[in-house]
Amino acid sequence: MYKVITPETQQQLERYYDLRWRVLREPFQRPRGSEQDEYDQVGQHRMVVNAAGEAVAVGRVHFNSPEEAQIRFMAVAPEYRGEGHGVAIIYALELAARNEGAQHVVINSRDNTIGFYKKCGYYIAEEGNTVNNPMAEHQLRKSFSEQNRIIYRPEWCAELQQTWQNDIPISDAMGIKIHQYTGRLFETRAVLSRNINVHGTMFAGSIYSLGTLTCWGLLHLQLLERGLEGSVVLGDGNIHYHKPVTQEPRSVARLSDVTGDFSALKEGKNARLTMKSQILDDDRPVAEFTGRFVVLAKR
Repeated sequence: MYKVITPETQQQLERYYDLRWRVLREPFQRPRGSEQDEYDQVGQHRMVVNAAGEAVAVGRVHFNSPEEAQIRFMAVAPEYRGEGHGVAIIYALELAARNEGAQHVVINSRDNTIGFYKKCGYYIAEEGNTVNNPMAEHQLRKSFSEQNRIIYRPEWCAELQQTWQNDIPISDAMGIKIHQYTGRLFETRAVLSRNINVHGTMFAGSIYSLGTLTCWGLLHLQLLERGLEGSVVLGDGNIHYHKPVTQEPRSVARLSDVTGDFSALKEGKNARLTMKSQILDDDRPVAEFTGRFVVLAKR
């Protein structure tokens, strides 16, 4: 179990700075202390920790001007790389910057990490002189907008939202919007007033549709992540309702809840996967949808 925290206690701060040094300074024979600077006192810090409270990923954001925030000291422990923790840190830092009124954010990146930041919606604003200095950093930039509020693959999510609007009219009628995608978590939201039953709560059929579409959307994005082609269809589904939805509804699907294998698609065969989504009333879980999906291979 992982969570994003703001390091505050002495132990948390020691683990935070230790991971910074081990990943960003020790490989270059830099001394202890070089992992800190004068902006640490005024910046905002975030850290992903595991169940034991150990540092998994860290990062900081500070302001260069009232409009410009800068993310620095991004680091993920080597044994935890490839699990989405870097995206979680970027999301938390960007949210902090947006809440403080930033209009854009910049990051300095070497060649080996530039691909990751591009997947998070950044573009090269200024290229470093890597010809004369292979370790030179490029400056990346993201101007905040409603679209790139989605932290990971914002262009894919925009295309998916348009597909829903054009090809699945009920999604537009229900006011279903993609709220967030991190590569491992996919969240949608709907408009309660468009889905009201006679009791003033969310219609059960709308809850089912929201849960289904959330699973469908995550599978669609995972096909793109894997470079695979196929049509996602629901084979069977069931839902358990626990409490009525009385506030703006949310639905969350996690990659960790997907069972099955995409590999059959590489052989031109259909893939069968089972996954879950959780429907929330604000932050309270009120229903769980389970769907068995078939991804039809392209013929």
